[in-house]
Amino acid sequence: MRFVFYTHSLVSDWNHGNAHFLRGVMRVLVERGHEVLALEPQDSWSRHNLLAQEGPEAVARFATDFPQLSSLAYGEDFDHGAALDSADVVLVHEWTDPGLVARLGRLRRAGARFTLLFHDTHHRAVSSTTEIAGLDLEDYDGILAFGEALSERYRAAGWGRQVFTWHEAADDALFHPLPDIARDADLIWIGNWGDGERSAEIGEFLIEPARALRLSGSVRGVRYPDHAVAALRAAGLAYGGWIANADAPRAFARHRVTVHIPRRPYVEALPGIPTIRVFEALACGIPLVSAPWRDTENLFRPGTDFLFARTGEDMRTLLRRVLDDPAEAAALARAGRETILDRHTCRHRVDELFAILVGIGSAGVRDKRASMEAAE
Repeated sequence: MRFVFYTHSLVSDWNHGNAHFLRGVMRVLVERGHEVLALEPQDSWSRHNLLAQEGPEAVARFATDFPQLSSLAYGEDFDHGAALDSADVVLVHEWTDPGLVARLGRLRRAGARFTLLFHDTHHRAVSSTTEIAGLDLEDYDGILAFGEALSERYRAAGWGRQVFTWHEAADDALFHPLPDIARDADLIWIGNWGDGERSAEIGEFLIEPARALRLSGSVRGVRYPDHAVAALRAAGLAYGGWIANADAPRAFARHRVTVHIPRRPYVEALPGIPTIRVFEALACGIPLVSAPWRDTENLFRPGTDFLFARTGEDMRTLLRRVLDDPAEAAALARAGRETILDRHTCRHRVDELFAILVGIGSAGVRDKRASMEAAE
């Protein structure tokens, strides 16, 4: 089958976690013999910032790190109809320009044979409702939302015909333990600053515990203002800026524990949706202590796969406990990775995607099944 993904960017993961997941999904599809292409706008803000702040070498990393994947940049004169002529499945990410979202829907309405899916992996459905409400999704065959709370928002608002929950997951071909790397520091957090959605939480659940416990460690991510960088350094944490996602497993391997600090819109309005870093960290076999969020979909086994801290004081207590008890740290790491391998890899998500396509009645899936049956 031929899959086409409209991404904000596949090449750049600068402040763009969805690239992590799509790379993993596309890798699995390629390994299973499918043809896969990503299309991304020439002027995406993620790629622009990566180039401006990290240079062309950072952009070139994509081809080196993911040689089996390909992405084509499009501009205003790009012929989308020709690019999709032989596509079986087209997935359109929610950062795609609204005019193009509508244009692809019109292609489907006009008789295009591909199954057209809209993919939402952000909180704009609750934080910028008018933007999502203004999208023309009438001709899309289905909506893929990365959490049940987000799916419910789409259903309640009447956005799209059919809505399916399709969580993000870890690319376990990339994210796995690296036991030969020495753990020479205490704490790591890989996460972007954002738009003030968790600035207070970063102070309470990361900076203050690190300072109080005098932990060594590092923080990687982008868009940190000067005052935040100063606070990190004053707490004893090294700030390293952007990290290529392909380098994250080595960074996790050098540290003894990590934390999860969710963005406020997910905690308050979209419960049950962790960031992809939770999946990736657990896949790497590093113990994790999380700031509060509600695992309403029972994705994990809190207390077994990771620990929940209700307050900053809790975070200090739990970090100290994990760092002082190698046996508990090892048990958390082992259990968290076990849950990822059992339920939350990109291989699982590709299986789920095909089940969704079968339920929708995708022509591409039907044709492939028919050809396979004829060959038997």
